[in-house]
Amino acid sequence: MVNRHRGETALMVAGETLPMRLTLGALAELEQAFAVDSLPALGERFVDGRLSARDIIRIIAAGLRGAGKAIRDEDVADLSFDGGLNGAIKAAIALLEATFGEGQGAHPPQPPEL
Repeated sequence: MVNRHRGETALMVAGETLPMRLTLGALAELEQAFAVDSLPALGERFVDGRLSARDIIRIIAAGLRGAGKAIRDEDVADLSFDGGLNGAIKAAIALLEATFGEGQGAHPPQPPEL
């Protein structure tokens, strides 16, 4: 069960709910992965709406690790997401919205229409 007051969201994998949360450590990990030097720069990185498959993997993996799951990026890439690609994209966007907030100028991208 996820605790939205802690910024947690859920990832659905093979019918199982996995909590995700971007802790300070997870955000530092993403800063390094996306080669930015601040949290505002990280938020801005997601505003343009152009996320690659690798970006989605990194975001989800950091969120899962932030919620306490020991998992590698490579393992996330092999998961069977409920809803397929669109399910993974929606989960990553929900995590970004829970972390950066919808009303604070950093609007995460919208999922593509498949």
